[in-house]
Amino acid sequence: MIKLRIIILFTFLISVNADDLKVITSSGITEGFINKNVINWNDIPYAQPPINDLRWKAPRKIQQSSNLILPKNNNFCLQRTSSLGGSSQFSDDLISGSEDCLYLDIYAPSKISKELLPVMFWIHGGGNTSGLKDLYDFTKLVKKHEVIVVTINYRLGPLGWFTHPAVQSLQDGLDKTSNFGTLDIISALEWVNKNIELFGGDSENITIFGESAGGHNVLSLLVSKKARGLFHKAISMSGYTESISLEDAYKQKNKSSTSNYSSWEVVNNIIENKLNNDEQDKYSKKELREILYSLSGKEFYQFYAERENFEELPLLTNDEIVIPSIGLKEALSKEDYVNIVPTIAGSTRDEVKIWLAFSEYFVTVDYSGTGSLFDIPKVILNDRDAFEAFNYYRSNAWKIRGVNEPLNSLLKAGNSKLYSYRFDWDDHRKFLIADFRQLFGAGHALEIPLLTGSTKLVGGPPVSNFMYPKGKSHFYTSRNMMKFWTNFAKYGQPGYSTNNIKWELYNLDENNFSSFMVIDKKKNLKMSSDSISFKGLAEMIYTDNRLNEIEKCVVLYQMFTYVGNDIYDQNMNKYPGNCNRKVSEDFIINNAGVIDYD
Repeated sequence: MIKLRIIILFTFLISVNADDLKVITSSGITEGFINKNVINWNDIPYAQPPINDLRWKAPRKIQQSSNLILPKNNNFCLQRTSSLGGSSQFSDDLISGSEDCLYLDIYAPSKISKELLPVMFWIHGGGNTSGLKDLYDFTKLVKKHEVIVVTINYRLGPLGWFTHPAVQSLQDGLDKTSNFGTLDIISALEWVNKNIELFGGDSENITIFGESAGGHNVLSLLVSKKARGLFHKAISMSGYTESISLEDAYKQKNKSSTSNYSSWEVVNNIIENKLNNDEQDKYSKKELREILYSLSGKEFYQFYAERENFEELPLLTNDEIVIPSIGLKEALSKEDYVNIVPTIAGSTRDEVKIWLAFSEYFVTVDYSGTGSLFDIPKVILNDRDAFEAFNYYRSNAWKIRGVNEPLNSLLKAGNSKLYSYRFDWDDHRKFLIADFRQLFGAGHALEIPLLTGSTKLVGGPPVSNFMYPKGKSHFYTSRNMMKFWTNFAKYGQPGYSTNNIKWELYNLDENNFSSFMVIDKKKNLKMSSDSISFKGLAEMIYTDNRLNEIEKCVVLYQMFTYVGNDIYDQNMNKYPGNCNRKVSEDFIINNAGVIDYD
């Protein structure tokens, strides 16, 4: 094995020195190019296109080819067009992308290495309903820290996760899964394991990392037997542990609170619109299957077009094929289910400010004054106290559900190599139109540009100049994030900051205080701990005079129903007020729809 690895590495070094930078992979010949001392190989197919009769099936391996792989435009997976998802740069249509989307990119240092390099496998966020690999630029990280980064696309929304008898009951083996998007990620990992040494990467040292839905997918791979042995370390950034039963994924209308828009209702809408009939029970499974497959991908997506939140679609499903039937959250605590690897999990201090800042309930956009002349509005907070209260409770609830609970579960399963963090950096610049520090703080996804060293994610200048102003604070935090993440990929531990502060192992003491690294500018970077709990947060809400009674109800509703499985009923019976699910939902719909995760 050692001899083979030396031969592969020698072959790679020759290719780097060659003019064309061509690498022969199992998918064909890919031609790289050098950008800022980093080699890029783009748009490499890692599986057959999941089109035609391969829709809603496990990804199929690509046959060995000697063809040259050509760059492919618009190769991101079908999704609702969104600037946050990045797809609006390619299309003005309501639905963007393609079903032919299973591609990956590879970043590698052009500097010749004597050893195979650690591999970092990036899984993008976007609620598993949007996003694309091309949104992220890891050039600086790769150049400065001598790692290889792989970024991927994977099927999204109802093409990535879908449960209906017309699909699963007529298929066999892996095709009976509901988690096609998860299998795409696993398929990409298999491709990387098989091919990455050709690019100078170490197939025996692969770290999976991802943010938001990407963090969620990282956690799901920790419990998937199909992913066992394909990676060696894991980083979940602002992840979560929600998964639903097969019954809930295919529930009839109003039968469950877990998912508000099931595959049953989707198919009903299709039949009603296409056949003027709203009773799918009149059709056989085979007939329904033919109807579903007769629609193009974009036609299928059109049935979700009028909906505000694609996130309500049934996503990760406890299908016992990819995800254990006991569910993601429970499986993380079971030694028999978990892939025991060194793991980091963390969140941002102000997870939800990015959504609150775009809510008409909290924010007024004022075009008076200079705004009327230059069409530049001023953003004004209507109620700063309520804004901060919403953020505090809901962001801490995210930390409980997406960080503390998964790590405590992994501890229970026997994993002792765990690390936790909270991202606190918020040194945004003030501007005439807005106080960006107040509006966004250390918000969801705002740590990614500091990790990558690229502000492309936030649109570039001038916006990035206000969000990530040049200076010691930005430089120091970015440098430490890069160092921590790449140290972990190399050695299985984040190590020390540039000023010699050690990131200690995650610990839960007898008083339920859990430890984490505060990632911030130099004077604030430190190890810390807290003992937040749902019970403690709820008690604080009851007496918090920053919130009126309906706002308290809404905050409690969102704490118990978002970023994890629905635990509203088992918690709200302890609340002495007049809160109920409908009151909170109606308030969100009628007054503050954007408060929801959109």
